[in-house]
Amino acid sequence: MSDSEARVLSALDEAETVRLLADLVRVPSVTGTDAESELQHRCGRLLAEAGLDVDVWKLDLDALRAAPGFPGMEAPRTEGYGVVGVTEGEGDPALVLQGHVDVVPPGDLAKWEGGDPFDARISGNVLYGRGACDMKAGLAANLAVVAALRRSGVRLARPLAVHCVAGEEDGGLGAFATLTRGHRGEAAVITEPTSGAIIAATAGALTFRIEVAGRAAHGATRYEGVNALEVFWPVFEAIRRLEADRNRDPDPIFDGNPLPYPIEVGTVRAGDWASSVPDLLVAEGRLGVRLDEDPAEARLALEAAIAELGHPWLREHPPVVTWPGGQFASGRLPAGHELPGEVAGAVADVTGTRPVETAAPYGSDLRLYTAGGIPALHYGPGDVRFAHAPRERVDLRELRDVTRALALLTLRRCGVRG
Repeated sequence: MSDSEARVLSALDEAETVRLLADLVRVPSVTGTDAESELQHRCGRLLAEAGLDVDVWKLDLDALRAAPGFPGMEAPRTEGYGVVGVTEGEGDPALVLQGHVDVVPPGDLAKWEGGDPFDARISGNVLYGRGACDMKAGLAANLAVVAALRRSGVRLARPLAVHCVAGEEDGGLGAFATLTRGHRGEAAVITEPTSGAIIAATAGALTFRIEVAGRAAHGATRYEGVNALEVFWPVFEAIRRLEADRNRDPDPIFDGNPLPYPIEVGTVRAGDWASSVPDLLVAEGRLGVRLDEDPAEARLALEAAIAELGHPWLREHPPVVTWPGGQFASGRLPAGHELPGEVAGAVADVTGTRPVETAAPYGSDLRLYTAGGIPALHYGPGDVRFAHAPRERVDLRELRDVTRALALLTLRRCGVRG
């Protein structure tokens, strides 16, 4: 290990990083809320305190919606902010560390131990709270790296950029806005939770809505009506058959994942009166996009599976399929790129173990960076199985190890001024 590397690792303050993570979790930055904007401004201040040149701007939502490649948006919002910090150095950033500040809603508060999903409760080596895993631990690691660089006095030969983005959970608005503004880099590490692995590819995910018509009647004479819930069942069965078909022989990079391209119905709404036959059912869900598949082909596959149903009522009253909200294409790091090896080397030097390289079954900002010509991968603290759940947590030892590995990666990729 070089002298510069030793100095930066010594400057990493583990207790300070944990306090930073707790502070981030305590901001209830649900996608599209004022707290999301509040946290973006806080990240901007932290980057400025670390000596970075900081760009904070208000997103032009109308212009972004009209721009080619707009990734979709589900959560209502009236504003959003972009935040990018860049260290000194010559040329374009040699590395981007990226993290999103927004979190999904907490759901049923009664299911959270203690009742407060944003209290950042610590027990042993684990911090609990909404966003602890997805992905404020990764965000804290990125911010801790630049703080340690400042504290150590080590100066980079080429710039490091830190991108803090909003709106990842519902499509990737913040990453799209950041790239549209012109912020670049030679390669990017997105510090989403990866359980110690390197994620070099991600499937996509498209939000769909299916409207199934029935025929209204009084519940006492239900034989005069057609229950939209009942005729939805063949649609749901067709979705499950399509899912099985699309998951045959997946790309080996998924490393044995039994369901890399899930299709799930997340919400179902039907009826407006207890004693009436419901005449409309609206189901919304997500369709997994296969690696390298055009999202238009994925949409067509679902639409065709539903259109081909032989149910007599559905033939006469075909379900209506639309595609609102987030539209995540798939993405992958270019084959043979050196970034996974560089990350793996840094991780091995910190933990003594070389991480595996695999793919993830969910959509992320990775596809926006790779589509924009910036090779990207995921490597960050946390286990995605705890994300979006009332048991969300992160192991603080993972946070420590990831932060140290990112610090080494930064120094080796960006170089050090003599």
